[in-house]
Amino acid sequence: MKRFIGFIKKEFYHIFRDRRSLFILFGMPIAQILLFGFAITNEINNVDIAILNTSKDTTTEEIINRIAASKYFSIKQMVTREADIASVFEKGNVKAVLNFERNFSKNLIKENKATIQIITDATDPNTANTITNYVNAILQHYQKELNKDVHVAYQIIPQTRMVYNPELKSVYMFVPGVMTIILMLVSAMMTSISITREKELGTMEILLVSPLKPFQVIIGKVIPYIFLSIINAIVIVMLSIFILNMPIQGSLLLLGLESVLFIITSLALGILISTISATQQTAMMISLMGLMLPVILLSGFIFPISSMPMPLQILSNIIPAKWFIIILKAIMLKGVGLEFIWKETLILLGMTVFFIALSVKKYKIRLE
Repeated sequence: MKRFIGFIKKEFYHIFRDRRSLFILFGMPIAQILLFGFAITNEINNVDIAILNTSKDTTTEEIINRIAASKYFSIKQMVTREADIASVFEKGNVKAVLNFERNFSKNLIKENKATIQIITDATDPNTANTITNYVNAILQHYQKELNKDVHVAYQIIPQTRMVYNPELKSVYMFVPGVMTIILMLVSAMMTSISITREKELGTMEILLVSPLKPFQVIIGKVIPYIFLSIINAIVIVMLSIFILNMPIQGSLLLLGLESVLFIITSLALGILISTISATQQTAMMISLMGLMLPVILLSGFIFPISSMPMPLQILSNIIPAKWFIIILKAIMLKGVGLEFIWKETLILLGMTVFFIALSVKKYKIRLE
C-alpha cells in the first residue's frame, strides 16, 4: 500500500510540474466558462410538443392539424389536465405545451378573440424562443385566412410562459455543455496522454514489472485525474452560481454523484484510447477528433438533436456527453430527482462498464 500511495504522489508531482498540463487543467475551464457567454440561434425541426385542448371544437382541431402538418413540430401527446403540464416537462418528453382556453371557438366568434397559451421548456432558451416564434407564425397565417371574408376581424392572442428559464438567459444553456466538455477533456484526453507517455518513453514496461500490479499502475495513473476533475467540476459550479448567477434547483449531492459517474466514464474512455495509441500525439488527435467534436456537435449542447438527420440522431446515443447534459439540465434547471434521470444514469453506468471491460481486454492482449 505504501508503494501504491507513493506512486500516486509521483503522478501528482508529474502533473504539477508540467505548466502546460496545469493550464489545460485549471486555466481553460475558467476561461471557457467566463468567455462562452454568447447565444447561438438554430432552426428547429420535428420538435416534440404536447397539446392541452379543453375546448375540443372545430377551430382548435383545425389549428392543431395545421401545427401537426408543419415540418417544425411533432405532437407527442395530448394532455387532459392543466395540472399534468409540470410532470410532462419534468419527464423531458416535450419542449412545449399549447394550452387552448375553454370555449375557444365560442369566444372567438362572440368576443372576436381567443387565447392560446404557449408554454415552453426554457432550459434551452434559443430553442424555446424559436418554438414560440414558429407557433406565432402559424397562428398569424391561420388568422389571416380566417379574417379574409370577415368584416370584424377575429383575434387569436397567444400567451407565452417560459418555464425553468423565464428570462431566456443563454448561460442556462452553455454551462451544462461547457461543464461536460471540460470534464471530458480533462478526464479522457489527459488520462490517455499520461498513459501513452509512459508507453512512448518505454517506462510502462518498467512500471508493469515493478512490485505494483498492472491494475494498480492504471488506477494510480487515474486517481489524480479523478481528484483534479472533481475540483474542476466544483470550480465550474461555483463560477456558475456566484459569477453567472445561475441557480441550482436540484440536489447538490445528486449533482456531485452524477458528475463523478461521468468523470469515471470519461476516464475509462481515456484508458481505452491509450490502449490503441502508440504516441502522445496519436492519443491527443483521437481525443480531440473522436471526442471533442462529437461532444460539441452530437450531444445536444449547441444543436437540437431532434432537428438532425435520423442517422445522426441514432449516432448521438453512443455519445456519453448527450446523457450527461440531459442529467445536468434536469438537476440544475428543473430540480428533479433520480426518479426522472435513472435511465440516463444507467446508460452512463453501462458505458463505463463496457469501456473498462474493453480496456482490460486490450491491455491483456498487449501484455501477452
